[in-house]
Amino acid sequence: MARRESVDLPGFHHANPIPAASRKGPFVFSGAFTGRDADGTLPASLDEQVVNVFRHVRTLMAEVGGTVEDVMRMTVYLVDFRDREALNREWLAMFPDAASRPARHVVRAELDGGLLVQADLIAVLD
Repeated sequence: MARRESVDLPGFHHANPIPAASRKGPFVFSGAFTGRDADGTLPASLDEQVVNVFRHVRTLMAEVGGTVEDVMRMTVYLVDFRDREALNREWLAMFPDAASRPARHVVRAELDGGLLVQADLIAVLD
């Protein structure tokens, strides 16, 4: 059986001792992706933070040798869970085919330090 592997990403890290994701065989589970830029700066707007979250998703999928087509589910945490305009814009850009989108769940969250959004995902690689 395949051994679990930690997946680290260039330009992304957690403050705590955890990887960006964990992989075992074809299964990939991410930690929380925040809206921080690659240099750690946190933009003030939800729009910019959501763009960064989806950039981290693309980076992760490339790092594990997959694509966004391998994403099966995303959970998105929003401070204002009804404000989904930026989220839906990036969602549709990443997953334009209505017949082939991952499942998604949006949850209201109380996030620290100016974060307005964070997300995690589950992917299954071909």
